[in-house]
Amino acid sequence: MTKPSDHPSVPATGGVGVLLVNLGTPDAPTPAAVKRYLAEFLSDPRVVEIPQLIWQPILRGVILNTRPKKSAHAYQQVWTADGSPLAAITRTQAQALQERLGDGIKVRWAMRYGNPSIPAELNRLKAEGCDRLLIAPLYPQYSGATTATVVDKLGEALGALRWQPAIRTLPPYYDDPAHIAALAADTARQLSTLPFRPEVLLLSFHGMPERTLHLGDPYHCQCRKTARLLAEALAADWGDVRIETTFQSRFGRAKWLEPATDAVLAAEAAKGTKRLAIAAPGFSADCLETLEELAIRGREQFLEAGGQDFAALECLNAGEAGMAMLEALVRRELAGWV
Repeated sequence: MTKPSDHPSVPATGGVGVLLVNLGTPDAPTPAAVKRYLAEFLSDPRVVEIPQLIWQPILRGVILNTRPKKSAHAYQQVWTADGSPLAAITRTQAQALQERLGDGIKVRWAMRYGNPSIPAELNRLKAEGCDRLLIAPLYPQYSGATTATVVDKLGEALGALRWQPAIRTLPPYYDDPAHIAALAADTARQLSTLPFRPEVLLLSFHGMPERTLHLGDPYHCQCRKTARLLAEALAADWGDVRIETTFQSRFGRAKWLEPATDAVLAAEAAKGTKRLAIAAPGFSADCLETLEELAIRGREQFLEAGGQDFAALECLNAGEAGMAMLEALVRRELAGWV
């Protein structure tokens, strides 16, 4: 059958794509850029579960006029020649995964808040002929404020498309044997290179308001299970190191998950702990919360309270252990498509 002369062009199809998604970052470490980022981030009702009629006047009238300058200063402490650490590392993870998967699969990356955006990268993959997409939120533990909001944004982007691709999403992998093995191997590697042997290893997860637990969010329980499994995996060689679980990044007046990382750092030093290391197994890549809050401010808190030796371990990032894990998870989820 001859195609009519006025028939619209048909895009390429048949390709498979993977979109890695992380939380987000401002475009620059400036108050203006941070303000734009925070306006998007803190306007998400999944992130701040306060009625918008109450919250928006507080956000627009107070927070966005005070917090950006302070946050911009924090970002300036960790900004690199490649830009935001989170964006640079996520980009590197995507490039490394592309090399591992080969040219038959297209790998891209996006930020839930900021750039590159989920809709832009979704459209890019579709334009390149990918009509089967695996969306991979890089959050080991599920939370409504992280994983769910990625899916929300994905749905919004799909709603603008007439011809939608088939979609799969990467499940939380908090207790996946591949994840625990990667964490254990990389944590042990880093601990073995320290000039001191820690008395305590803190496993610090991002905090959430305590009410999210009572509303049914599984995040707290999944963090606890990751910590327990990691501690068990480290026990053979690091059994003399006491491992504790804490939660960081408290914000506002609501009660948050406890114990709080900053409070525990001070308390450990005050009761005589001299050597401490801290890891963040809830983060797939180093970011403001690990590089500034833990590595810089956490060190200050511990030393000022009487501690002597402190080390903040790196996240899995694009290291061998983390990339082998990510490849294994992605290949498993692509089964039947590849």
